[in-house]
Amino acid sequence: MMIKEYSQNRNNAILNLSVKYCSTQEELLSSKAFNKVLKSFIEKQEEEDSLLLENLESQRDGKDLSHTISTLYRLLTSFAIDEIKNTSKIYYNFLTHNDLLEFTQKLYDYWRGLERYAIIQTNGNKKGMVNVNFIEASNNFSNLVLSTFRKIEGNLKKVENNVYRQLQAGYNAGLVLSNFDNNLPAKYDYLNEVNTIKKIILTPPLIVYPSRNTRSGLFEEVYSNPLKEVKMRMDHYFCYPAKVGKSLTYVYFHRDFMNHGIALSNLFELASEEDLKSKKSDIILVFGGRVKNNPKRTVYFDDKENDVLVGLVSNCDEIDYFGYMKKMILTLHNTKMINQQELPIHGAMVNITLKNNKKANVAIIGDSGAGKSESLEAFRKLSKDYLKEIKFIFDDMGSFKIKNNEVYGYGTETGAFVRLDDLELGYSFQAMDRAIFMNPHRDNARLLIPISDYETITKGFKVDILLYANNYTERENVLTFFKDKQDAIDVFVKGQRKAKGTTSEEGIVSSFFGNPFGPAQRQTETKVILDNIFDKLYENNIPVGEIYTKLAIKGKEQSGPEDAAKQLFKWIREN
Repeated sequence: MMIKEYSQNRNNAILNLSVKYCSTQEELLSSKAFNKVLKSFIEKQEEEDSLLLENLESQRDGKDLSHTISTLYRLLTSFAIDEIKNTSKIYYNFLTHNDLLEFTQKLYDYWRGLERYAIIQTNGNKKGMVNVNFIEASNNFSNLVLSTFRKIEGNLKKVENNVYRQLQAGYNAGLVLSNFDNNLPAKYDYLNEVNTIKKIILTPPLIVYPSRNTRSGLFEEVYSNPLKEVKMRMDHYFCYPAKVGKSLTYVYFHRDFMNHGIALSNLFELASEEDLKSKKSDIILVFGGRVKNNPKRTVYFDDKENDVLVGLVSNCDEIDYFGYMKKMILTLHNTKMINQQELPIHGAMVNITLKNNKKANVAIIGDSGAGKSESLEAFRKLSKDYLKEIKFIFDDMGSFKIKNNEVYGYGTETGAFVRLDDLELGYSFQAMDRAIFMNPHRDNARLLIPISDYETITKGFKVDILLYANNYTERENVLTFFKDKQDAIDVFVKGQRKAKGTTSEEGIVSSFFGNPFGPAQRQTETKVILDNIFDKLYENNIPVGEIYTKLAIKGKEQSGPEDAAKQLFKWIREN
């Protein structure tokens, strides 16, 4: 379905370049999109009881203020301010004050403060920008907006700037959409009305400001299709087809949460058109679905009849946090793994080669804030001194399965969703050219960044060392191993950690197997798989132990994981 030329909601703006693509200053200033932005800014000034707006209102010519300003802007792209003043008494008052210059500068800042997205629909009409190179068009549009602002500002100031800042004035991300039918069960084929994302163009660093910064509660498994509750306007949704591990996942997200949908591109491989035609759907998620009275609903359903996992996260302010999208996707994937007798792992896994050529595949298990991702960050920091090579298999969620009488680990994500506070000072700036930042000014600020490739995470690596991440115990020897299998299982299943502010929890908390995303909801089935996996690990003499990351101990947020990594490297080198 075709969305309008321009829409604006929450803090985002969406331009449909298939309907209208501006290539001149006149086209830009005459467009419906510009008019909507201008009116939206005026409304914001009214809400804030702006003195600037009062001054402008007192000077206008009796017509609508937005009409007066847009007319003046078109004149100012062609004529100097004095020429307009001398030939038009109507605009004389406007142009003898600095109010319009201040208004213009604030309008430009307002536009750049929006999260700005552009779309091209491959079935668009010929008046739109269908056959133009999207990357080139992105650069051209940004230059057009910038040059238009500079021309108007320059004519109002009557002097040239001496310093120019080449800011990204166009859109932050662009989407190429298609409306071909996805490989969905017949029961869900109505979702084919939603346009599917074929390509994404990001202009990093992308900085977004969702209204929430933590996640709370468990996702609930229900036993009837939750999508029956949802009323969908198909032109308000977009479909991101994600390759989550080897599961083909269709994420249908509402435009209110465009920033979260775009952020998926830094976390999960975008499925190709060939994937969509050749593979069946494994998972369907509707994120931001509107249900009656808009209560918070984070539920999922195992539709055995159609062999598909279905999730719903309802449209409300409480779920405006990327963790709800990411973790629901992974909960659905983990449920599928349990159905396939594979063990979902909430943790991290790396393939490392030390300087002395010793290799090891290390898996670290723990719930949010336990220190698994931070341990990987420590590995990265220390790699120059200790490692020849490091490959990231998974950063947050993976799975174990028995193959060739050995336990192998597989990943789900090609990217990482990490806390800024737990990264090396300055690393986030080094990664700005690839990063998506979420609420960098708040506690639990997050960074989304690619760390691996799809071939690596799905290849399968034999588990050489398995460790549980303990983030709250202070001890000198940060690496211990369990001789008794049951002692190990007891620690892993208890899943203790000290909450780090990544969720609404506080203090020392527990979660079944450190994984509230599938295993906690299906403990009986998971225990059977877990026992089989641990039997195989001990049968093959694989070291199973505990690593003390000290991440939750004040002052040890970075040194704790680094010390643990150094001792682990030493142990691998000597064993």
